[in-house]
Amino acid sequence: MSTTIAHLRTALYLAAHAVPVLPLRDGKVPFGNCRTCAKNACGGRPNMKRAGACRCTAPCHAWAAATTDPAVVTSPLWTSAWERAVCVGYHPGGAGLTVVDLDNTASVAWARETLPTTRVVSTTRGQHWIYRGVMPSHNAVRPGVDIKSLMSYVRWLGPGTGPVTTLPDAVRAVVVKEDATPAPGEVDSSLPTRATWSREVATGCRHTEDYVRTGLERGLALVRARTESGAGSQAFGVARFLAAQHATCPGPCGLAAIGEEIVTAAALVGVPEAYARRAVTNGLETTVEHAT
Repeated sequence: MSTTIAHLRTALYLAAHAVPVLPLRDGKVPFGNCRTCAKNACGGRPNMKRAGACRCTAPCHAWAAATTDPAVVTSPLWTSAWERAVCVGYHPGGAGLTVVDLDNTASVAWARETLPTTRVVSTTRGQHWIYRGVMPSHNAVRPGVDIKSLMSYVRWLGPGTGPVTTLPDAVRAVVVKEDATPAPGEVDSSLPTRATWSREVATGCRHTEDYVRTGLERGLALVRARTESGAGSQAFGVARFLAAQHATCPGPCGLAAIGEEIVTAAALVGVPEAYARRAVTNGLETTVEHAT
């Protein structure tokens, strides 16, 4: 069997199981854009972060080209790419999955000590841990560890072993990369304007204003207390807990305003604003995904 036929068979098998696939070239990376799509002149694909108008039938735009349509997978333009491909890639977020990419023995040891067990796929240098659920992708969340899910691609290396378990909060929390807390007076943030929760932004909340404000102030106090380290992780936990209180509200509940207050509290104790915002966003989104 030729390599091209083997890649096509694998791609069609995955597509039939609702896993979006794409060909990967030398270097195990996606193919470059065609002339029409070069430098994103086409506006990008509809399923990219900023939806565009591109309807190109070639495997352009990296992960955004991934598809489960067998007619696309076997089309002439894709067949030409498969003839030059070195392996099959897939979009884990499109399949409802998150891959913790462990690139060496040290990162594998860390995962075994830190993360819940799940399906494991062996790689050349480490392992892929596969979880059911999606989240934003982040590279280098710690030495030798990448998170691949939404807007990312992964090389297909086989089905792996073990059951696929639900994406745990431990994986979501690890993307909160905290540098050492800066010295007093060195806040590595452009502090956002403090947005306050009010009935104007929470017209669909079933709670009283006193209830919401009391819970928020307690959470902010926990974040502010982390003056040495851990404020980012605490912000994640506070956002997750507070958002859970609104899981059964008809909405809107003004969670964005609540999130801004948590970000501000974390930034004031030295967490870089970008990290604080990412931690809070992940905390809020965790609850939204669990509730849907």
